[in-house]
Amino acid sequence: MSITTATGGIVPTGAIANELNAITRRGFIPTLVVQIYNSTPTMACLFDNAQTAYGGISSLTVPVQGNPMTTTQSIDFSGNFAQPPEVQGIYDAELNLCGVGTPIQFLGAEAALQLDHTIINRLEAKKNDAVNSAVDYMSYGLFNNYTDTQQMTGFPGAIDDGTNLVTYATINRTAYPFWQAYVKNAGSTNPTRQSVMANITGLMKNCGGEKPQFGVCGAGTWQLLADDFIGLESYQITPGSSFDKSEDGAQSAFTALMVSGVPVYVDITCPEGTIYFLNTNYTNLYVHDQASFGFTGFQSLVGNYQLGYVGLVLTYLQLVCAKPKANARIYGYNYINL
Repeated sequence: MSITTATGGIVPTGAIANELNAITRRGFIPTLVVQIYNSTPTMACLFDNAQTAYGGISSLTVPVQGNPMTTTQSIDFSGNFAQPPEVQGIYDAELNLCGVGTPIQFLGAEAALQLDHTIINRLEAKKNDAVNSAVDYMSYGLFNNYTDTQQMTGFPGAIDDGTNLVTYATINRTAYPFWQAYVKNAGSTNPTRQSVMANITGLMKNCGGEKPQFGVCGAGTWQLLADDFIGLESYQITPGSSFDKSEDGAQSAFTALMVSGVPVYVDITCPEGTIYFLNTNYTNLYVHDQASFGFTGFQSLVGNYQLGYVGLVLTYLQLVCAKPKANARIYGYNYINL
């Protein structure tokens, strides 16, 4: 799409317009308004609570107990008891960090052109874009990747019963069912308070009674669930008062849909029809302490016969789900096309 000089308003057309264009500076608003990228609340939450990772082979190794290591029994008056068996109960869940890099090129001629004539610093815009691009890339992988081992393993692989990923973190879900997450097909039904409540209750039963911290789903799925709430709203007015006297006015609808004490948020990166319930006691993002959106610095390209520089914004990270059965993936819900 071509961009031409705006005409109309107080700007004339014809020869006078050409003359004014030649002798008059443009009235720039010195702010770069980004038109791409999405809000990524789930990724932001994970980064906000990220744990520190370091180096080493299988740098994320989590000991997990999957079988009882003792056997409780009744003891009679004589105090006799059966000899206890020795059973392996502890296993190592092992994951590797994955790298995400965004290169930034800075040409020498660009520096000369912008020097003392900068409205928007193009290099600073590239640096800002590099972080946004990396987060967008990670967020997409978080909700979609379970096959590419060079990328961070996302929710479809970490929160799974073996349908997508049989072996996760070196533990086989078929051989060790304790490593299976709560996965359920909603069967092309609408998400409602009752059905989502049943999902949460089923997850609690699956993982020994623990409740997830929050749920997340796509916008169309969230809106269909919200419709089950909004029709039941009521407004209470204090006698002798009115909404126009209230500082915030009448409050309607919700930021999060609270079901059985579990807030369900919208994340437009999440595939429609799917709700993830996350237990953040066991599901965390691990980020290398020396590579969390770190910048390598610029290196000269003169050795490649080019006047310029290149640098890299680098992150080493991995999603670790140390107790998959405390998390849930509910798929097959209907959703609204927004």
